[in-house]
Amino acid sequence: MRATLMYGAGDVRVETVPNPTLQEPTDAIVRIVAGCICGSDLWPYASMPKSDVGSRKGHEFVGIVEELGTEVTGLAVGDFVIAPFVASDGTCDFCREGLQTSCRHGAHWGGHDDGGQGEFARVPQASGTLVVVPAGFDEELVPSLLSLSDVMSTGYHAAKKARIAPGQSVTVIGDGAVGLCAVLSAKLMGASRIILMGRHAARTDLGREFGATDVVAERGEAGIARVKELTNGDGTHVVLEAVGLKTAIETAIAVVRDGGVISRVGAPQFSEVPLGFREFLRNITLTGGVAPARAYIEELLPLVLDRTIEPGKVFDRTIGLDDVPAGYQAMADREALKVLVRP
Repeated sequence: MRATLMYGAGDVRVETVPNPTLQEPTDAIVRIVAGCICGSDLWPYASMPKSDVGSRKGHEFVGIVEELGTEVTGLAVGDFVIAPFVASDGTCDFCREGLQTSCRHGAHWGGHDDGGQGEFARVPQASGTLVVVPAGFDEELVPSLLSLSDVMSTGYHAAKKARIAPGQSVTVIGDGAVGLCAVLSAKLMGASRIILMGRHAARTDLGREFGATDVVAERGEAGIARVKELTNGDGTHVVLEAVGLKTAIETAIAVVRDGGVISRVGAPQFSEVPLGFREFLRNITLTGGVAPARAYIEELLPLVLDRTIEPGKVFDRTIGLDDVPAGYQAMADREALKVLVRP
């Protein structure tokens, strides 16, 4: 089969690799219908050391079940399924608590294992990992269903961890796919004012469609001042941080209201959080983390199926598998928001 491998910064190739096979009785083999390139894939694309051994890429996909291990339950060959970005057994204590990203028998896509940017994938712990789409395959819904595997669930996680209450004000930092899905999630939870901090017009226009009431294009001190101006100097009750840079968390601290909540889901590219005595006096809550997408897919799925939400609009480019290297470059150059890949 064909699959995507990364050999170093800027070096993405689509090569022929062995087809996956069942290795454990809890495995499934899925034929990938659609995968995508994630913003987090751009970090190694910018900085991965050169290697003679390619690393398989992609951690978001939807597809058709082709083969099942003997111990897999709740799935059938031919099911159209969503694969969250972390595999989980569904039975350990963390899974039962809705924290599948901490599953005691979990697994990650890519590296030496199958990734989502290919034709097929072996899915470990298939019973606990895969979510069957009850309506079956629907071409029109593929982008939105695919978004549930990561970006929509991650944006929703930010809002859920912040415990947004109806009528609250929210600032979303970042106009990438996760940030836009955080806007959509804040709207779902009843936020009355949603300030989106982003400077790419095509993205912020989609943010407005998703529910943003205001857009702040300025960055740094100018951006902070603008948010304060919009909120009578107080800042917002909640800040959803979807970038992962230190400057973003510093902005979040500056624009959150005293007693407010910062929920961060941008993968941190720094080691220290600048929360000192001054912030201690403001009673700020810091929460967030990696999203247990498996916990949210069944909650969000009905909203996609009845067209209440259309998070698949974050995909602004669709390519074939052989064009994945160009897709990476397009996202790195900010020419594409999020690229959907059709094997």
